[in-house]
Amino acid sequence: MKEEEVNRCQIQNWYPKFRSITIRTKFHQLPESFISYLTDDSGPFLLPESVTNEDAMPNRVHNFEEEDDFQVSEGSDNEAETPLNPPSFPQLEIEIMESIETLGGTVLPKLNWSAPKDAAWISPSQNLSCTCFNEIALLFRSSDSLVHDLFNAYDSCSDKVSSRPESFYLALRKWYPSLKPEMEFRCFVKSNELVGISQREVTTFYPILLSEKDLLKGLIEEFFDDKIRLEFESENYTFDVYVTKERRVKLIDFNTWCGSTLPLMFTWEELEKIHYGECDDELELRIVESRRSVLPGLKTAVPYDYLDVSSGSGWDEVFKKAEEELRNESFG
Repeated sequence: MKEEEVNRCQIQNWYPKFRSITIRTKFHQLPESFISYLTDDSGPFLLPESVTNEDAMPNRVHNFEEEDDFQVSEGSDNEAETPLNPPSFPQLEIEIMESIETLGGTVLPKLNWSAPKDAAWISPSQNLSCTCFNEIALLFRSSDSLVHDLFNAYDSCSDKVSSRPESFYLALRKWYPSLKPEMEFRCFVKSNELVGISQREVTTFYPILLSEKDLLKGLIEEFFDDKIRLEFESENYTFDVYVTKERRVKLIDFNTWCGSTLPLMFTWEELEKIHYGECDDELELRIVESRRSVLPGLKTAVPYDYLDVSSGSGWDEVFKKAEEELRNESFG
């Protein structure tokens, strides 16, 4: 795999050509100060100080009337350290909030290649939907998946000369709460031929896929021939699609062949052996065909001992926000 193949799969690179068949998306080039915030593990986890919404998971560290906003050094009972100062990205936050409003008030965020799917458990919504800048920062700071984009995007390249892309982009994608996970599929393209299709959500058995398997395979194959095959410049790659209730196919994302891309219901070894169009291999759509066939998913939790829950930390504010929402529901 070459660096140019990896770069083609960055969403800000492929989106302009395929905007008419994919989800509406707004882009923001991220300043290096924000990238440093995402990668800095030297101090406590703090959410950025909000300039547009004071109720959006605020850090309490700027309220100096509360004793808990000061940390006491180990071995000292009376010496208080300097209060924690939360990071602030006012211009970026304003621009992001404008985009969120344009996209209907709720978005799904991702970096150049990856979305923080492994961090959905920490979101107040328990999914990737975000309505404000701090919810995006919370997901990004909590995600291990984004380490790929930040440090390891070119690790599988035979001509690797870069350790990271020239720029990082935040892609804000319009959020559709009614999307059904069983209707998302990963498609594998080898030598410009569609050689395999896999159910994307492999941790669940969906009976409807059994009855519609042939129909879905035909729709996706036609979509590839009409919309993707002659437009995407790589010869070997994967792409994800969603099939709507009207049975229209929408492009979700492009990913590299092999590398960090999950083969899901296939293995890379068997995909490499397929020579569809040259022999008797037939295009196969693989689905979870029974509850016994489900596959394990991403890690969705972390040990409590790993969390920095000291007063004023980002996790402290997350838990307080959750408790507040629970109280409101109880007395509402």
